[in-house]
Amino acid sequence: MTDFTRRGLLAASVAATAAAQFPRMGMGQTPKTGPTTRLAATSRVLDINGRAATVWGLEGPSGQGLTLDPGQRFRVDLTNDLPDPTLIHWHGQIPPNKQDGVPDMPMPALKPGETRSYDYAALPGTFWMHAHIPMQEMRLLAAPLIVRSEEDLAADRQEVVMFLHDFAFKSPAEVLEEIAGGHARNGGHHGGMPMEEQPPMSGMDHGRMEVPGTAAKEEHDMPMQGMNMQDMDLNDYDWDAYLANDRTLSDPELVRVERDGRVRLRVINASAATVFWIDTGEIEASLVAVDGHAVEPVTGSRFGLAMGQRLDLDLDLSGAGVWPVLALREGARERTGLILATSEARVTKLDMLAAEAAPAFDVDLAQETRLVALAPLPARKVDRNHMLMLGGSMQPYRWTISGKTWGEHIPVEAQSGERVEITFHNMSMMGHPMHLHGHVFQVVEINGQRISGARRDTVYVPPMAMVTVALDAGEAARWMLHCHHMPHLETGMMTEFAVASA
Repeated sequence: MTDFTRRGLLAASVAATAAAQFPRMGMGQTPKTGPTTRLAATSRVLDINGRAATVWGLEGPSGQGLTLDPGQRFRVDLTNDLPDPTLIHWHGQIPPNKQDGVPDMPMPALKPGETRSYDYAALPGTFWMHAHIPMQEMRLLAAPLIVRSEEDLAADRQEVVMFLHDFAFKSPAEVLEEIAGGHARNGGHHGGMPMEEQPPMSGMDHGRMEVPGTAAKEEHDMPMQGMNMQDMDLNDYDWDAYLANDRTLSDPELVRVERDGRVRLRVINASAATVFWIDTGEIEASLVAVDGHAVEPVTGSRFGLAMGQRLDLDLDLSGAGVWPVLALREGARERTGLILATSEARVTKLDMLAAEAAPAFDVDLAQETRLVALAPLPARKVDRNHMLMLGGSMQPYRWTISGKTWGEHIPVEAQSGERVEITFHNMSMMGHPMHLHGHVFQVVEINGQRISGARRDTVYVPPMAMVTVALDAGEAARWMLHCHHMPHLETGMMTEFAVASA
């Protein structure tokens, strides 16, 4: 390892700008009730391994993203400073449906130069915001949305955000064309196998069933622990770079911490198509929240998160020193991250490739099974059950919910106030992070075993697995339900949760 230094005037200036763009918390950015905040969808320039790249972003008063104080409403004027129409979704928040941020459901996209106002009571926790247009999200039109609580203030921890992206110098359209054409990974290899050796998946889609049946459960009862990375399609594109707070490990963000410091690390996976493991190295972390909702603390030094998911980790540092926190790409050697260091510590450069590939994430849902909500849903009878079959194939590149793509989809129906359970049964060889708008759900069953799992808005369903979530249907409206893998979403893996008035 060599001494960590800045690279050149251009690289240093761009990197310094990128570091300043992410909001720094605990600095009293706005009053508790706060005036209206301006947020702009705009373009910006990053240094990606010494090469300038123009991407998009969400610029608040203190840089990329927003941080709200305890009790502060989400009162925002969003302006589109981009050349194309756009609209922003407040991922994990529960605004009125008209403010949810899906183009034409029901509000149209913002035209260039147009401004729209938003005002709702914000949920506390770690959230984010992004364009609900896959091609735009792949251009990094996303940013953190942190809503602090009184408990955060009482905890008296230094707060650090790690915002993860995958990045390509090619346009999103070119990336998707390569993926769909079967040439996205090393001459057309996916998940470690040539395309012609892939298990057939195009015939795996099943019709929609209102109530999960025993036949579906029996069909699934296969030993998941026997599945390995060669059986799955983990990564369907090799990105040019993997970013933490807009930077690679060639010049990572350096966060200065106190001797014996106490840190709350808020990790957000904003990548288009990459699952990461968060590795805290020699620090034993305590996982205290997922998707902005508290769980009974789980200790460890490696936790995974899929696209759209978030983790809150408490880190207690010992003495002075340097502590890299790395994000490892599943099934591969690539990694990114940031560095925690005391002021006197000597920081050395880290390689962007690990010595060996990281494993596949949560194939047997062991991590998900360990999570227990601190504030579970109140017990009540279930009024309605749905089973959704997740399917798709690499050739043709088409991903479906219950055999349908968006536009031919069958809505998942409920009435406002009903207790609803939705079972996701993944019959494909890729994992799917399933995200529901306008609701918080609880994971209540994994592969047929009932649990009192985490409260979430995005749940990862690995290949050949079943996950059931429970929720109380909210505002009568059309709410999106989709996979948060952007190429899957772009090719149709979306339906709607249609809530009718009671």
